Amino acid sequence: QVQLVESGGGLVQAGGSLRLSCAASGSISSINKMGWYRQAPGKQRELVATITSAGSTNYATSVKGRFTISTHNAKNTVYLQMNSLKPEDTAVYYCYAHQPLRDYWGKGTLVTVSS
Repeated sequence: QVQLVESGGGLVQAGGSLRLSCAASGSISSINKMGWYRQAPGKQRELVATITSAGSTNYATSVKGRFTISTHNAKNTVYLQMNSLKPEDTAVYYCYAHQPLRDYWGKGTLVTVSS
């Protein structure tokens, strides 16, 4: 089992920045990818960014150039630095971890961007 705990959400004005953190614990040795998804009210959950254990990253087109995903392996933590935030970035952000046989999800952290 893997436990994921997100932090760092909150209310920010458009153009501002936030950094989300996700700490992984438990059976983390076989995690080969981590990332962030988000779900806005009335919409489906969508990919924001992922990073593999080799350091390869993938971003949604809507956040490229504004968001940066990174990891601190010693702390088993994945970060999402979000700059130039827009009202359309408002959503619950979920941390995600992938192992060969299953995926894990955090409970989510709310990001609200005011115009």
